[in-house]
Amino acid sequence: MRASIVVPSRGGASRLPLLFESLRAQTESDVEMIVVLDGDVDDSESVVRKYADELPVRPIVFPENRGRAAALNAGFFDAKGDVLIRADDDLELEPDFVEHHARLHDEAPRGVIAMCQDVFPGTPYARAYGIEADEAIRSAAFATAPERTWQWWSGNVSTTAEDFHRVGGYDEDFRAYGWEDIEWGYRLHLLGREILIAPGFTTLHHGPVTSTVERLDRAYASGAAFAKFVEKHGDVWPDSTTDRSAWNLLVSAASRAATARTVNATGRGLDRVLDRLPHYVAHKMVALSLQASARAGRRRSGR
Repeated sequence: MRASIVVPSRGGASRLPLLFESLRAQTESDVEMIVVLDGDVDDSESVVRKYADELPVRPIVFPENRGRAAALNAGFFDAKGDVLIRADDDLELEPDFVEHHARLHDEAPRGVIAMCQDVFPGTPYARAYGIEADEAIRSAAFATAPERTWQWWSGNVSTTAEDFHRVGGYDEDFRAYGWEDIEWGYRLHLLGREILIAPGFTTLHHGPVTSTVERLDRAYASGAAFAKFVEKHGDVWPDSTTDRSAWNLLVSAASRAATARTVNATGRGLDRVLDRLPHYVAHKMVALSLQASARAGRRRSGR
């Protein structure tokens, strides 16, 4: 089989139909999609089985939540394709999505990262920060030095089956939010593989974060996962705490007293006022709160 797409999903019954319809439009027909339901909380299995009557889609169902790393492992170790593609359940794949991933692996031994474009609803967070941040993230990714591209390994990536088995599965100790993807990408980098941030993809991401409170909560929660990464691989992530710029000193000060409760309260407060502030001020307040939340989460996780 040419390719397998592995999709970890939880509560995705309303998101999966758009993904499946974009699978139907693929120019590459020698493909399967494995949807791993990480505890079926909304009868997603019936959605998958409905589409399985007409598309190469099949489910793997966990009776209870085991985490994204476990879901990815179940799908990838069961996959039959020569090229293994990881996709989130809220993506809309362009018609040449599979063909494009597979062609890049024909050219050279490598990992492939395809950056997505977020599709935002019109929320205060999106207007103040989300839309601009999405554009900035994609620009930063394409400007990343080749030896650091592993840090963008995420929800639209691919490798060969051979390389997946050489690297090994995702680390299931990354049970909570974040870093299971980056950690796997780093191990692929240690294998000596080029990791290409590929131009030309137009994949749409229909499930971005839509509120400041959710964004800050995620940033804080990722601290524990970051600590696991550092414990496992050493401090290979750039350390921003030594930067003595005025902005970094402000971030550091804001992070010192932050807790999960205050981070959540800050996010809720910002969501209420962002539309009343000048755009520049609103953007800077979200950026400051986000960076401070991430640093607080890391500090309280032991770094």
